[in-house]
Amino acid sequence: MKNHVLRPLFVVMGIVALILLARLVVVPKDFGAHERGYMYGWHRKSDEQVWKDFKVKYQGKEYCQGCHTDKYDAINKTPHKIIQCENCHGPAVDHPSDPPKLEIDRSRAQCLRCHYPLPYPTSGRSKIRGIDPDKHNPDVECSNCHNPHNPMGGLK
Repeated sequence: MKNHVLRPLFVVMGIVALILLARLVVVPKDFGAHERGYMYGWHRKSDEQVWKDFKVKYQGKEYCQGCHTDKYDAINKTPHKIIQCENCHGPAVDHPSDPPKLEIDRSRAQCLRCHYPLPYPTSGRSKIRGIDPDKHNPDVECSNCHNPHNPMGGLK
């Protein structure tokens, strides 16, 4: 073979060899789905205990129901019933017993996360009633006028 064929061939073989060597150094030994044979996956056996010990931050809507039955029942009669309590009230991981309430984000930005109008007709967000934040009571918190637990009940 001529040099113009051999040189690129050796370069490619060298690159492949470097990639295989780098793989030996970079990829952990316990990385992959070992039960199904020699396969790669986003799983490490050594991390299983770490995830078992991980403290879950979000408890879910049912966690709030026991103590806040009135709010739970009220919100389940509104369009906000699909929203988890912690989306607005924050994670209940360390729900304080004193003071008895979680800190609530009452900013406009919190409400506009869902109620900012989106011009995409195929998006589920397009079905949510939106407001123009520049025209609808700018610089006023939404919860000053609207009750998030009863949004269809009118203004406060």
